[in-house]
Amino acid sequence: MAKKNTPPINVTCPCCQAKLVVDPELAVVLSHEAPPKAVPDVDLSDTARLLKEEEARREEKFRQSVEYEKKKSDVFDRLFEEGLKKAKDKPVEKPLRDFDLD
Repeated sequence: MAKKNTPPINVTCPCCQAKLVVDPELAVVLSHEAPPKAVPDVDLSDTARLLKEEEARREEKFRQSVEYEKKKSDVFDRLFEEGLKKAKDKPVEKPLRDFDLD
């Protein structure tokens, strides 16, 4: 069996722009070169504004979590009451076992 010496294929990923070298005969990636990382475009004069916005977001999330914790016990109580009501409506039966089916 003679092997064809086909050259590797250079491919650029459409999603992340990484460069891949693929062997077409073996169908494997021979090498991978990560794309250059983009430098964030942040001006130092905007940092104070960005920090205040981030602080406001944190405070909002904290406030939401406190509200959720306050409501959580009420939600669980209501779910328990509904489950108890369903359990009272059903007649008490002996559980069905696999042994009983034979």
